[in-house]
Amino acid sequence: MAHVIDPLKNSVPFGTPTALLSAVLFGATLGAGTGPAAAQSATDATQEVHLDELAIAGNGIPSRKADGYLVRDSVSATRTDTPLRDVPQTVVVVPAQALQDAAATRVDTALDLAGVGRANNFGGLGLTEFTIRGFPTGEYYRNGFPINRGYPNSPDIVSIERIEVLKGPSAFLYGRGDPGGTFNIVTKQPLAERSFALGTQYGSYNMKRSTFDATGALDENGQILARITGAVEDNGSFRDFVRSDRYYLAPVIAWKPSADTTITLEGEFISADQTLDRGIVPVRGDVRAVSRTRFIGEPAIPPMRNDNALGQLRIEHRLDPDWVVTAGAQVLGGNLAGNGVGALGVLADGRTLRRTYEFRDLNWSDLDLQLNLAGKFDTGPFRHTLLTGLEYDSYRYREVFSRSNATTNPFFLDLLSPRYGQALPPITASVTNFLQNTQSYAGYVQDQIDLTPRLHALVGVRVEDLGLVTTNHLNGATTSLQGTAATPRFGLVYDLLDTVSVYGNYARSFRPNTGTGRTGQPFAFEEGEGYEVGAKFSLLDDRLSATAALFDIRRSNVLTVDPVDSNFNVAAGEVRSRGFDLSVAGYLAPGWRAIGSYAYVDAAVVRDNTIPVGSRIANIPRNSFAVQSVYEFQGGDLRGLGLGAGVTYVDQRVAGTAVSTFRLPEYTLFNLISYYQITPEVRIYLNVDNVFDTTYYDRAWQNRYATPGLPRTITGGVAARF
Repeated sequence: MAHVIDPLKNSVPFGTPTALLSAVLFGATLGAGTGPAAAQSATDATQEVHLDELAIAGNGIPSRKADGYLVRDSVSATRTDTPLRDVPQTVVVVPAQALQDAAATRVDTALDLAGVGRANNFGGLGLTEFTIRGFPTGEYYRNGFPINRGYPNSPDIVSIERIEVLKGPSAFLYGRGDPGGTFNIVTKQPLAERSFALGTQYGSYNMKRSTFDATGALDENGQILARITGAVEDNGSFRDFVRSDRYYLAPVIAWKPSADTTITLEGEFISADQTLDRGIVPVRGDVRAVSRTRFIGEPAIPPMRNDNALGQLRIEHRLDPDWVVTAGAQVLGGNLAGNGVGALGVLADGRTLRRTYEFRDLNWSDLDLQLNLAGKFDTGPFRHTLLTGLEYDSYRYREVFSRSNATTNPFFLDLLSPRYGQALPPITASVTNFLQNTQSYAGYVQDQIDLTPRLHALVGVRVEDLGLVTTNHLNGATTSLQGTAATPRFGLVYDLLDTVSVYGNYARSFRPNTGTGRTGQPFAFEEGEGYEVGAKFSLLDDRLSATAALFDIRRSNVLTVDPVDSNFNVAAGEVRSRGFDLSVAGYLAPGWRAIGSYAYVDAAVVRDNTIPVGSRIANIPRNSFAVQSVYEFQGGDLRGLGLGAGVTYVDQRVAGTAVSTFRLPEYTLFNLISYYQITPEVRIYLNVDNVFDTTYYDRAWQNRYATPGLPRTITGGVAARF
């Protein structure tokens, strides 16, 4: 099997969408100028661009596409195209077919199927935080580059080929982050065969969406391939006075000047206007006391604007049949600005909400560079796949946050009988005004060793030097944090049978704690440590794969209140999470595909200066599962008809990791899926989500807000490829 090394990772500001599009067009012009002498045979029209003859390749795209819901390999867990059964870690892959069946537009639906929980989405403006194995995190990637810098808008499904969720610490390959896990988005790549797809989608609450996907060769020899995907949305909401619109564009050009070299240039642009909607606030701890449609802001406030742009350059060159060098760069930038309303709490009458009028202007940019060398070799009876890499990351974040004074300029709302249209109070108080610069240098080495035909080892270590400088423009103070962290990982996989393997792993993670303590010194890095043992199964004649795992993860140096002076913090807290998870994907029978996951998580405080030991972690259900199954008729008059359903269950959760908090009730959702493939090129569909119109709350933030989930929602559309 060919092994694909992902040369990429991380982000930075590219500037305006026009600038990146110009770069893409320039790349096309440059590629079109290559002469016939450099021409190679046309790429197979059914395959995405990769170095076909290499034992190791490097454009970050798996060598094999998914078969429905069934995926057999991953590039995210090892940066090599490794069979999932040989990876000593739980990796859940959600392919494009599962997203299409669910009529998904954002990644949340995919993450539900992979056992990933929902957390802060910054008032509906983006994918800010999620939870994996009991810990919140905001680190996630696109073709190996981090795209979570700042407050980006949620990734769009139209450009996604698959989403690979890595459970447990993944700092070895991806640097600073939380120990629960992360995910990597693998995007659609250009195809040689020319085609053009259009889609239109309509749904409840005035949801309108159109998409397109065009791909094909730009020259006669198939050396230059291009693809461009896009989406336009205009959305209402079941929430009072909430609306949004969004424009999305993702161009890709791949140039193969020789059989040994591939150069890929890829961009993504998102521009969205959306009402800042924090959800509802509980009354005396009861989230159901307020209507799920109630808006706590003011209808006259314009939507906030969120613009994002990124560019990725990936270069892969084969040195010989067994060795490849890859290089990658990503630039990323964004801005989120506008006004909204914040909640300070409900008065003793149980209905009057104290509010503030707020303004935010957030800007971010990031540059990431990476160089990899990978190859295969033997030492005696052992077979090695070696990966070595260097990485540089430079991240800049600027935040200005101001609001009105709730004491001198009261700004109330009656939650039970709201009166909107009040005069907006003046914004006079500065909450934050700072500039933060982060730079990191990292080197890593990984060896995948076949010790015997059935016993496989993975060993690796990453050493990262990170510096963080923060300038507070409110008081003129500048603080600096500098440190070096080593994050090793070790794993073993043993093939008990051709259909069953068992594995174990150990890995570490780290992330910087921002701010300073009572003495003015920066805090130590927060550290994570995880253990995992599990088994992987290939069932039903290799049509269905399953992974079951036990895990124990701890996070130390968590900030807690300083016992000497409660105005400061100390890095002395500890939390832990342990439990069991199960994931399955594939075919139960010909035409009958299924994907799903279950998780039992016991996540609690182990040590803290104010929070009692044993307190549960915010937004973490003890039990959760999600499953989606579709049957497509294979013959007769019903051939092309697909019928299916999905079920999601989430246990009760606490809204905050705190002494006093409110709870989000458990919920169960049922979805219905139907489509008809009129011809191989034309598909119509109709889905119903939350069939029984269950009232539920899918996330909370800062022990203050709860986000109501969607009521019964009907979505239908048509997709055609020409």
